[in-house]
Amino acid sequence: MQIQWYPGHMTKAVRQMKEDMKLIDLVIEICDARIPVSSRNPEIDSLAGGKERIVLFNKEDLADASVTEEWIRYFSEQGVFAAAIDARKKQSLRKVDAVVERATAKKRERDERRGIRPRPVRTMIVGIPNSGKSTFINSYAGKARAKTGNKPGVTKGKQWIRPNKRLELLDTPGILWPKFEDESVGLHLACVGSIRDEIFETTELVIQLMDMVASDYPQALAETYGIDGIDGYDFLKSFAEKFGCLRTGGEADIEKAGAMLLNDFRSGKWGRISLERIENTTGEGKE
Repeated sequence: MQIQWYPGHMTKAVRQMKEDMKLIDLVIEICDARIPVSSRNPEIDSLAGGKERIVLFNKEDLADASVTEEWIRYFSEQGVFAAAIDARKKQSLRKVDAVVERATAKKRERDERRGIRPRPVRTMIVGIPNSGKSTFINSYAGKARAKTGNKPGVTKGKQWIRPNKRLELLDTPGILWPKFEDESVGLHLACVGSIRDEIFETTELVIQLMDMVASDYPQALAETYGIDGIDGYDFLKSFAEKFGCLRTGGEADIEKAGAMLLNDFRSGKWGRISLERIENTTGEGKE
């Protein structure tokens, strides 16, 4: 399944980000912990230039904790400051302050040598649609200052928020990139809800999702639903019959079953699952 989605407003958002980047000291990128590579917009690398970078793996409660730790070590080895968070929980965000301190240490030292008076670090918050940027800002700032939603593309305008004396945050719209070179990227983004559901065929998507999950978590679906020994379309049919997804006359409603399964995965009902591992995504760790 090949998935591409790049609404017109994203082109305008990229242009605005290029202009705003002149004002920025630090870029914080919010990613999805379940897909640490696919949820990073490659255009941010060129947009940010030489700015200091932090990557926050959001929704850590939905991802496999051991896999997330491996990704944090991997990014740290690449010289990128990284941490895993649950943007809905303030206690989870306490670690962000420590990461910001490390990421801005050189700037503070440089300013001190030059005799520049300390000022708040101007920080741009970036991320793909539905990554949790606005939720992060609301939790981190302590007040609901940025509009949030459970659909990609809710944040449309530009907002500056000052959560404390040390930081000024610039919220930006969630942006994707014009073309996914790797077909699996679009697939992963669709699975976690970063692409509008209306543009793809849910039944085909959820079958591919179940295949991916089965390779690393072979018992996840059986333990969740008590259906074992079958996969693909047959699993959807059994699920529909077992959980009442039926059309008039008692026929299994495959489309409804697929939508329910997809929503269950996104909400974590299948368990803590990571769709991307270092050895399968970067090529490292293989024999």
